[in-house]
Amino acid sequence: MLTTINPKLPMRDKKATKDYYLNKLGFRNFGDADYDGYLMVEKDNVQIHFFEFKDLDPNENYGQVYIRTDNIDGLYQSFLDNKVSVHPNGYLEDKSWGQREFSLLDPDNNLLTFGQSL
Repeated sequence: MLTTINPKLPMRDKKATKDYYLNKLGFRNFGDADYDGYLMVEKDNVQIHFFEFKDLDPNENYGQVYIRTDNIDGLYQSFLDNKVSVHPNGYLEDKSWGQREFSLLDPDNNLLTFGQSL
């Protein structure tokens, strides 16, 4: 009966988060309303929501999302072409658990891992 999941991650600055996801990662705004302290973005069939948490310490933020893709190499290259920083331990590689993955950290240290089955 479950059909989808939309993670909610913390953000300190809506403008910075929106800029990163829209202009760096290629997401777009979801919905017509602009809610104070809340942001919704989507790309393809993936939607991510953000709630304002001004006192968030990025060094203590453990928000994480795993996003599956059917074109991991193309996605990775598109982010590199757009000058998106890859997590120092998250460069694109094949993992022993049967996934090809890479990871990014957003402006609030939310970890985004992208993966495709080998």
